[in-house]
Amino acid sequence: MADFVDRVVLHVTGGHGGHGCVSVRREKFKPLGGPNGGNGGKGGDVILRVDGQTTTLLEYHHSPHQHATNGDVGRGDMSHGFNAPDLILPVPQGTVVKDKQGNVLADLVRIGDEYVAAEGGIGGKGNAALTSTKRKAPGFALLGIPGDENEVVLELKSIADVALVGYPSAGKSSLIAAISAARPKIADYPFTTLIPNLGVIQAGDTRYTVADVPGLIEGASEGKGLGHRFLRHVERSSALVHVIDCATLEPNRDPISDFDVIRGELENYEVDPTAGVTVPLNERPQLIVLNKIDVPEARELAEFVKPMFEERGFRVFEVSTASHEGLRQLTFAMAQIVEEDRKAQRKARKNTVVAEDTVVVKPKGFRSKKKQEFIIRKEERNLEPLFRVIGEKPERWIKQTDFNNDEAVGYLADRLNRLGVEDQLFKAGAIAGDAVVIGEETDAVVFDWEPTMVGGAELLSSPRGTDVRLEELIRPTRAQRKAEFHERMDAKAEARAELEAERVAGIWTESVEEMKASRQPKAKAEKKAETETE
Repeated sequence: MADFVDRVVLHVTGGHGGHGCVSVRREKFKPLGGPNGGNGGKGGDVILRVDGQTTTLLEYHHSPHQHATNGDVGRGDMSHGFNAPDLILPVPQGTVVKDKQGNVLADLVRIGDEYVAAEGGIGGKGNAALTSTKRKAPGFALLGIPGDENEVVLELKSIADVALVGYPSAGKSSLIAAISAARPKIADYPFTTLIPNLGVIQAGDTRYTVADVPGLIEGASEGKGLGHRFLRHVERSSALVHVIDCATLEPNRDPISDFDVIRGELENYEVDPTAGVTVPLNERPQLIVLNKIDVPEARELAEFVKPMFEERGFRVFEVSTASHEGLRQLTFAMAQIVEEDRKAQRKARKNTVVAEDTVVVKPKGFRSKKKQEFIIRKEERNLEPLFRVIGEKPERWIKQTDFNNDEAVGYLADRLNRLGVEDQLFKAGAIAGDAVVIGEETDAVVFDWEPTMVGGAELLSSPRGTDVRLEELIRPTRAQRKAEFHERMDAKAEARAELEAERVAGIWTESVEEMKASRQPKAKAEKKAETETE
């Protein structure tokens, strides 16, 4: 089972916001006491936080999907839903956060550094929060917005001041065990070190860290061996220490050729600028350590090749991890390099702060432009025009709308109108009946645009939960009803005149008026008889 993981793909999802509530207060003698629906709670964020006790990304290797808690829904009696707690994911120091394309999102170096990998969705407003002077009792509430779903890549780059590099079994693990309290695995076979090891060293007043990475071989920069995978752990180092085995018995191996091979691999390795240090590996301060001089043949070889390295301009140290010979001088030499690098960094930061404090003079008459809330892009689908509205607000409003509630849809239309979507659609050449899409393809909502359906929902007197603009039947006005009444009366008068004309022509034996007159005496006689009988 793997116990060290320095790269994982993490799928994070923020908590969903809780839905708002639709409720009306009901009390004795107050059947309609007004809306009292509460708001929904906010979903939790997924936050990556640097923890000093975390040294690996192993936990996320086994659990790559992380989901924050959802916000609570609103309830009646003005009971708002609770906000969900954030999901804190501890990561080691030196974790670099990237997206799927390899773009750097964050570089978490210091203890306590945080990065919000996925934001939780906001809660929906209840109908009590949607009231206004013209909208007394809304029959709808807003829905909670789903949390963000992101896929991020976490890469661990160890934060060490000095990195030990060299061939497998050169004695790097033994060296770090001899000069620090680290206890890496040590054995007499190649590639014993499978994971980076860190050790803390105190030399005088200077305290620094040393990293031991798996051994390099020829072709490591092209992916051979284990070194290429772990070379990212030396990118943040201020200095490199070449550990060379002077007691090797392998053919075609000697300190000079080993050093040249490792130098060539370091030169071919491209430093990731996200490591915080952009200086190529070969251009950083380097020390030469001729190891295993406790072996007589190795001591003779070290004394022979030491002048050759010094001619190239390198400081050379002859050490033995078994007898601890030469280790004190080596630790103080590394401390000197680290201290010089720290002074240079402090000076650079000081200059940077001064530059940031410089006053920025703006040109006369400068005005900041208003942020554009949305854009409209004209497209074509099935040889028909299509207008796509893209913007943070319109797309968020779409997610908040309950399309099963006509009043909520009318409220959405009013919001889009106030934002200026209708005016921009007119300018873009849209006409009634054109398809309008809000959002991207994954969660887009398509409308058949009708300009007359936009604006004035709070001025309409329609039943709660409905919007008369969305109904097919249109209520006639007073003038229309009056005109219809006169039309019916005129039609009845024409029918009577036609019957009278037929009577005069001999088709009928008596007129309508005569029939009415004859029926009146008969009706009176029948009523009188009923009265006498009683």
